[in-house]
Amino acid sequence: MTAYKKKLIEVAIPLEAINAASAREKSIRHGHPSTLHLWWARRPLAACRAVLFAQLVDDPSSHPDKFPTEEAVEAERQRLFRIIEELVVWENSTNDEVLERARIEIRKSCGDELPAIYDPFSGGASIPLEAQRLGLPSFGSDLNPVAVMIGKAMVEIPPRFKSNPPVHPGGRDRIHYRNAEGLAEDIRYYGEWVREEAFRRISHLYPQVDLPKELGSGKATVVAWIWARTVPSPDPAFADTRVPIASSFLLSLNAGKEAWIEPIVDKRAKSVTYKVRSGGTKAQLEKAKKGTKAGRAVFNCIFSDAPITGDYIDRQAAEGKMGKTLLAIIAEGPSGRRYLSVDSLSEQAATVAAEAAVAKLDLGYLDIPCRGTFASNAQGRRYGFNTFKDYFIERQLVALNTFGELVREVRSKIEKDALAAGLSSDGMPLREGGDGAKAYAEAVSVYLAFAIDRVADAGSSVATWSSSGFIRFTFARQGIAMTWDFAECNVFSDSTGNFLGAVEWVWKALLGLSSNAAGKIVQHDAQTVQIPENAVISTDPPYYDNIGYADLSDYFYVWLRWNIKDVFPAQSSTITVPKAEELVATPYRHGGNDEAEKFFLDGMTLAISNLALQASSQFPATIYYAFKQSEVEQEGLSSTGWATFIQAVISAGYSIVGTWPVRTERAARTVASGTNALANSVVLVCRRKEAAAEVITRAEFIRALKRELPPAIAELQAANIAPADMPQSAIGPGMGVFSRYQAVLESDDNPMSVKTALQLINKELDEYLGGIQGEFDADTRFAITWFEQNGLKAGEYGTANSIATARGISVDSVKHAGIVESAAGKVRILTRDELDDDWEPESDGHLTVWECLQHLVRLHEKDGISHETAVLLKKINTQAEAVKDLAYCLYDISANKRKDAKEATAYNALIADWTELTKAAAAIHDTSGDRQTRLDI
Repeated sequence: MTAYKKKLIEVAIPLEAINAASAREKSIRHGHPSTLHLWWARRPLAACRAVLFAQLVDDPSSHPDKFPTEEAVEAERQRLFRIIEELVVWENSTNDEVLERARIEIRKSCGDELPAIYDPFSGGASIPLEAQRLGLPSFGSDLNPVAVMIGKAMVEIPPRFKSNPPVHPGGRDRIHYRNAEGLAEDIRYYGEWVREEAFRRISHLYPQVDLPKELGSGKATVVAWIWARTVPSPDPAFADTRVPIASSFLLSLNAGKEAWIEPIVDKRAKSVTYKVRSGGTKAQLEKAKKGTKAGRAVFNCIFSDAPITGDYIDRQAAEGKMGKTLLAIIAEGPSGRRYLSVDSLSEQAATVAAEAAVAKLDLGYLDIPCRGTFASNAQGRRYGFNTFKDYFIERQLVALNTFGELVREVRSKIEKDALAAGLSSDGMPLREGGDGAKAYAEAVSVYLAFAIDRVADAGSSVATWSSSGFIRFTFARQGIAMTWDFAECNVFSDSTGNFLGAVEWVWKALLGLSSNAAGKIVQHDAQTVQIPENAVISTDPPYYDNIGYADLSDYFYVWLRWNIKDVFPAQSSTITVPKAEELVATPYRHGGNDEAEKFFLDGMTLAISNLALQASSQFPATIYYAFKQSEVEQEGLSSTGWATFIQAVISAGYSIVGTWPVRTERAARTVASGTNALANSVVLVCRRKEAAAEVITRAEFIRALKRELPPAIAELQAANIAPADMPQSAIGPGMGVFSRYQAVLESDDNPMSVKTALQLINKELDEYLGGIQGEFDADTRFAITWFEQNGLKAGEYGTANSIATARGISVDSVKHAGIVESAAGKVRILTRDELDDDWEPESDGHLTVWECLQHLVRLHEKDGISHETAVLLKKINTQAEAVKDLAYCLYDISANKRKDAKEATAYNALIADWTELTKAAAAIHDTSGDRQTRLDI
């Protein structure tokens, strides 16, 4: 048997603190590294940082010489938890003191030579970035060239120019520059140069508008042009008339600034004009909100009300008969934002100029089929979107092409300035490890190309206008949906979707990096990649059929390939992103669902096997799996994707020793936590399976589960794992039993499937939660059964009497305990609001666990982690653990049996805050004295 020290992540982690930090991270905008470039389904940086720390640091139980008692082990574990709790706070992500405390612990456990971290599915580079932040050699690879370029920009380029001052003329206004601050300043400077030069070349395509007298007169800069697609009317009487297809005519719903578009129809002239209106009644605004919609992908002809179906629109688009019409203009004037009707002459002139300009461009790099990228619908309609060029209208194409030309041009200017600033003239390019003037110029241009990608996200004909006052980007979700009316942003404005705004997002993202070690990202498939010797694996692989990364990333690849192909020629060598080898279960690529599942299982097994053979045996591997919400709703914990993924991990030679659910929404604070909702993703903790693993029967497996799972669940409860997270957390020890064997045989001698094993683990968890009810007092056990059958509604006295008698008590006993109301032949559990406000556990002569929990929940719902809630927990004293057990039981009943989200949320929230409440209670030395002191005051 291989000897190794058990790591913290194999025993316990402060999950609630990690999840809270991960959820908060979603609200961090400017300065978060993820805003450097869009990538889909990134793992939260806080979670990656915490997982890596816990993966490398020894659990105190591995050192019995230093921590000989359970109390000593737990005290040391809590000390490590406090380091993690500090480490995951966003504001500490660049705090060298906090990071160094974490690094000290890692060095203590790993010795003088720190292990390399390798992520073979590096994607958006969250894991390599956080490894680098912790001072660890950081490596990664991905098949997708867009992911590789993002990874290089995140972890490979910044360390090469760490602490360098800026090179632009007039830079170096201070002595010391930390991390990528100098690089970020140059990105901003040369981004401004690109913007000004672009404005000089194409500003005539973006004319200002004249404000009418009632709006203050003068000139105003356009923020956005609002367009609608058009098709010929299906009504024969108006067949030669183009009609608008608009999902909405709303411009603003901001209070006091409501604005909307009124289409004015002249049936005789077969024409329609659009007038912008301010204010309006509720009925007018509701009508404007509907646009010309009659249903999903069904619209009405604005002249005759004839239905315009999706199939009709698709046919017209395929014949080249889909057009566009300008509905309104949104501008920014001296007195604020204005919503304007269209000046047809000036706008027509700008449109004609844009058409003439785009006709002169060589846009062959956009004449590439976009079949997989466009998420049209189940019917396969394309609506005229066949190549990437079709995503953009003329002015957008001219602007994006101009910015790209200037990013390529600005390299020579940056190199010249870098030489003048003293950087090396060795001519070594960035891709070959250069750090001189040429490499620096290439580096800055990479980040400016990323800014162009941000503009492409905002500046397509799929982006829409929000009535809250901003542009919804192309990738408002993990796909490209068809939109009918769309917003064209002004790339030279100071508002939504502009180029300098995109540059600002990029340079601020660099400030959120902390380059404390070297990093390297390469393009390679995970099935054959060679990783550094004895590297530690932490990875976030593709998730079955959740996201088609390759299809989606083509949208950006066509621009990146054109704009930085001289910088990264190897990553720009294919016309589109490689797809056939991508490890996702995509039925249309593989001929059906079964074939796609087999492709995924075989490929993922091979990839993980490759890693298991090369990775260090001294550390566990961590593998993230993300759940798809539809999959969860239909199949829950034994879903096909989840079971297939676990099967791949086990078949690769790993034993699963832990599962930790990671959330990016605070489950304790949302109604969703009241259901059996799964976390966004689960971290699987894996060890290599012993070579001499046994084969056992189903009966032996169930006996092992019954023997080993209950104490493991008890440990999870002791660690205050929230009830909503318990099903996924219990998978770890359950699959630890299943996966340590070579096989578990069913009665027909066939191997048990992972799906069956997951169902058995969940069944044992249910039995455990039901079994602990026997440890409560009889009145509480009555209340549990009554609540399970009736909730808070009244029921028959006879039924209640039978339940009470079976527990050796009477209904009067439960009534005397203050739990139920009994009158007129009916029995009802008292709600928390009906409990006695002056209740004191010390003076209650008929104390029950039920009462203790309900009083505690009532205070917690009202005040959260308050002094009063902590005082009550202190007074409950010896009942505290039983109260916590009861909260788990009632959560399970509320969420899974009664489907009562509100009740389930209350119990989940209490457990989620249990650690903090316990700390607060422990800090209160004398509850009676404390109460007296407060009364005296």
